[in-house]
Amino acid sequence: CSSKRTPSALLRCVAVALCLVANVMAGKYSREMNEAKADGGDGPTAEFRIAKLNQVWEKAKRMELSPVRQAELHSDLKIQEKDELQWKKMKVEGLDENGEKEAQLRRNFNVILAKYGMDGKRDTRTLENNSLKDHDIKEGDIFDDPRLDKLWNKAKSSGKFSSEELLSLKREFQHHKDKIHEYNILMDTVSRTEEIHKNVISPLEGEAKEHVLHQKHTDLKQKMRDLNQGFDRLRKLSHEGFTEDSEFREPRVIELWEAAKRANLSTDELDSLKEELHHFETKVEKHSHYQEQLELSHQKLQHVEALGDKEHIKRNQEKYNTLAEKTREMGYKMKKHLQDLSNKISRQGLEHNEL
Repeated sequence: CSSKRTPSALLRCVAVALCLVANVMAGKYSREMNEAKADGGDGPTAEFRIAKLNQVWEKAKRMELSPVRQAELHSDLKIQEKDELQWKKMKVEGLDENGEKEAQLRRNFNVILAKYGMDGKRDTRTLENNSLKDHDIKEGDIFDDPRLDKLWNKAKSSGKFSSEELLSLKREFQHHKDKIHEYNILMDTVSRTEEIHKNVISPLEGEAKEHVLHQKHTDLKQKMRDLNQGFDRLRKLSHEGFTEDSEFREPRVIELWEAAKRANLSTDELDSLKEELHHFETKVEKHSHYQEQLELSHQKLQHVEALGDKEHIKRNQEKYNTLAEKTREMGYKMKKHLQDLSNKISRQGLEHNEL
């Protein structure tokens, strides 16, 4: 601006200066908000705010995962993102000094990689563990575990269950199979971590690592207890059938309810939790429905693509994309709610045991 300035010229200069400052601040804000993009994310369409999660997601999109499995992975990565961002805040506040939470996050990330076949290992864990080496695969063996298969075939031929009840029972068996698989992955991850932790640099570091490993073994023991309790329940259910007063239908909800009843909670706390679990069960069922619709939508899209009608393909692709996004979003909300309920039951049970 010139030295001989009129009031209107001065106003114009101030306005220009303010615009420049605003642009600089906006650029800085944009850089901070898009940390993932600057840190090796996927440009302007980065799905996650953490670079390594974007890398996993991009790799997954190149793999031949089914639509439902890909949506499940997305939900798991969103949970991992939430937990890692929370941990970063904790670290800034000086919490997690012994690195316990950080180690748990690393373990959770490794479990995700293994769960979706992205850890570079051929997955033989389920077959090798909890099953006999000479176990012959027979027709009707659908759970990769001789105990589960034997129990399932016995229940199926017992005549105690209606078609609808058999479907519910099969869901329970499938849930238990998934839990065995997750336990084996976790055990494998802990074993590999132990090998790494043997190379200790200092006694102080050794104490911290010892504490973390102790926590991991505690987690494994708890998961093994859960597996044993789950199998006992399946055995009872297979022999006695479903009772009229069964509170819940969904395996994950039943598992939470059983844990709550063992947690020494008051009657009021149990009643409140029961109501919350009913809401959660509705959410789980809705998510399952969307997963089924997503699978059907994918099959229809493949059929339309084979016919080659571009307009028809475009319409079905848009429907499929919308459904995939909705399924991922619902999966995240459902898993977050599951995480919150599990933590709530553990916390309340711990409080009662300390009293």
